[in-house]
Amino acid sequence: QVQLVESGGGLVQDGASLRLSCAASARTGAMGWFRQAPGQEREFVAAISWSGGTTGYADSVKGRVNISRDNAKNTVYLQMSSLKPEDTAVYYCAQDRRRTEIPRRNTYNYDYWGQGTQVTVST
Repeated sequence: QVQLVESGGGLVQDGASLRLSCAASARTGAMGWFRQAPGQEREFVAAISWSGGTTGYADSVKGRVNISRDNAKNTVYLQMSSLKPEDTAVYYCAQDRRRTEIPRRNTYNYDYWGQGTQVTVST
């Protein structure tokens, strides 16, 4: 069982930047970030392939978010800038067991999940 631990969330103002981190107990496959706002379904934010060579982003965050990974540290990062109140959500890190070069966008493609970190963007 792979353990994922997110960190870096917090309360920031509209337009601010934030970097989330997700430390994995072991390196397996592709990784992704998802978020869930109160009363809404969990939605895709960004994903990165096993090698780190391919990334994918939701249209709602494209241009404001960058996903990266440090395979030596088994850690994936989500750098977010120009944050908006609608970005407020619990952000979850997820890991796919498969060593795929395709960054998956659906929750059912991922096998392991972290507990989440709260991001709140105030006006």
